[in-house]
Amino acid sequence: MAELRPYPFAALVRRALRELDERGSIFDLPVDKGFYGSPRHDLTARFHRHAPSSPLGPAAGPQTQMAQNLVLSWLAGCRVMELKTVQIKDDLQIPRPCIDMATVGYNVEWSQELRLPQSLDEYVKGAMLIEILRATGKLPLAAGFERTIYDMSVGYDLAGIQSPAITAFIAGLKDARPIVERLRGELTGELAAYRDLDYPTRLSDTLTLSTFHGCPPDEIERILAFLLEHHELDCNVKLNPMLLGPTRLRELLHDVLGYRDVIVPDSAFTRDASWAQMEGFVGRLGDRATALGRSFGVKFTNTLIVENHKTFFPASEKEMYLSGPPLHVLAMNLVAAFREVFGARFAISFSAGIDRGNFADAVGLGLVPVTVCSDLLQPGGYARAGRYAEPLLARMTELGVHTLDGYVIRAFGQGAAGLADLTDLDEPTRAACAAALAGGDLEASVAPDLLARWAAATALHNTRAHVPKLTADPRFAYAANKKPPRKLGTHLALFDCVTCKKCVPVCPNDANFTFAVPPTTQAVVKVRPDGAGWAARTDGTIAIGRELQFANFADFCNECGNCDIFCPEDGGPYAIKPRFFGTAGDWRHLASHDGFATETVDGVRRLLGRIAGREVALEPDGARVRFTGPGFDLTLDPADPAATVAGSADGEVDLTPLYILRWLDAAVFSASTVNYLNADRPGGAS
Repeated sequence: MAELRPYPFAALVRRALRELDERGSIFDLPVDKGFYGSPRHDLTARFHRHAPSSPLGPAAGPQTQMAQNLVLSWLAGCRVMELKTVQIKDDLQIPRPCIDMATVGYNVEWSQELRLPQSLDEYVKGAMLIEILRATGKLPLAAGFERTIYDMSVGYDLAGIQSPAITAFIAGLKDARPIVERLRGELTGELAAYRDLDYPTRLSDTLTLSTFHGCPPDEIERILAFLLEHHELDCNVKLNPMLLGPTRLRELLHDVLGYRDVIVPDSAFTRDASWAQMEGFVGRLGDRATALGRSFGVKFTNTLIVENHKTFFPASEKEMYLSGPPLHVLAMNLVAAFREVFGARFAISFSAGIDRGNFADAVGLGLVPVTVCSDLLQPGGYARAGRYAEPLLARMTELGVHTLDGYVIRAFGQGAAGLADLTDLDEPTRAACAAALAGGDLEASVAPDLLARWAAATALHNTRAHVPKLTADPRFAYAANKKPPRKLGTHLALFDCVTCKKCVPVCPNDANFTFAVPPTTQAVVKVRPDGAGWAARTDGTIAIGRELQFANFADFCNECGNCDIFCPEDGGPYAIKPRFFGTAGDWRHLASHDGFATETVDGVRRLLGRIAGREVALEPDGARVRFTGPGFDLTLDPADPAATVAGSADGEVDLTPLYILRWLDAAVFSASTVNYLNADRPGGAS
């Protein structure tokens, strides 16, 4: 199984800074595709005791498990980072592939794929690199748009959460000073200028509990009580769509939205908390949090458990998890039902099918944070989030407001109803608010605390007005989401493709990358021992037709399959295109996979390759090269192999792998390109 490999911090910083200077991008996201705030709008949100610069965030998932993912999310304008859920079982065997975004969204992955200490390191590395990028002054960051919150997430039972390993993980995020100091020490040479920055050391003091994957309903309250009291954390509980109950959920999914092929097993409901259970523990936990001087809220929702009726995932997976447009409708109906019971008592975090088309509406319902996952797995990747603010800012301008509270009050025309709910206001204050609502400067006329109360009251009325319309909106229905990405019927090869460039941004880990090779045609030479000398013959040609080529960095690739979904050709870029390992040790360990790596032995750098299962190696040998493989050890001048070959061979040797190694070495390790393989090293040696 492919395993993620964290990247050395200093090399990650060098890669980011070099790419920013040389290409105007960071981890393959062009800087101009990000979002850095608006000088005319204040998007500050409230999340527990914090004031992040925006309510937008990446959901706990594939966009938040490695350092570069957090940086990419931040560049796209996210300011509430929901760190990927961790659990005591940190050696899971995740099925591959595990993400299918062909229509709506399905997955069979769940918690963090790294070990707990690795996860902790990645989260701290990501936060530190964000501070370094801020310090460069090279990003067009609006004043006040730097405030970023990191919300940890754990699951899935009390015993695991009380374990020493999870306890240490939580403590490490609450006080990251030892990790920060260790990573500071790696900032040497040209990076020393960033060593003394004021890095966040209390990285997180908020937590979202995931109640998925077998979390016992009767343990939810005890888990959260433990987190509130023992760890002194402000908490959210992440609830599940099964709370709608089988009748209402299936009515929405099948009858209203038309997803009749999606079957939710009865067991999904019996495994989960009931609505009555949820009402009880949420109310009691709210009281407990208040008594402790802490903050408590809820999050809607986890993904929906459905039967695996497709063929993309391994047949061993009987269930999968639905996300995207249909989940958006289910989750919004839960928000509406929850608010009818609890009103404005609890803040609500939201993650379900968010995209550019509905982000502004979700913000208008007073949901914080509003987080996204599935949409960022679509073509464009993180750059899609960089455009989320556009409709929101346009609506704020149209409504004459510049804060989120003002926006919530005016977004759906329900401000008067919200004002009527504030029964404790005296008449002069009520009249002033009504006048401001009618056409005045809302934010200038109403005190901030009152504006916040008014917005919270209005959010219930906005929800009542919006959710029925949203439920009937055809853009969330099956007919609008049934068409898969176009496939051409052709198969990928090691070099050349249709060059659609989709595979790079759709990878949440930035594992796929580009490199340039001059188009060329090379005669295939085959050599064999012949008496005291050598015989050579040509046997066709091997060609590269396009300059732009694609490759995969194995250390960041968990073989999720997302790039395969959107590639117009078959085979999957992650599986067919050149795969590079960060170390020769990993190349040898994953012997079932073709790929390439470098190693230096006794001062000699070698490029290792495994092509169609055959292992070969290339290294410089003076003016010649040494080319070795099963049954042969040759030296030759690649420009004239027939006349210069020497060494030993058991039989005929096809030199095609030699040409492939030389092309890749010259291109991927060139000092003129930027990728994870050459961040700390000059160009190729052969």
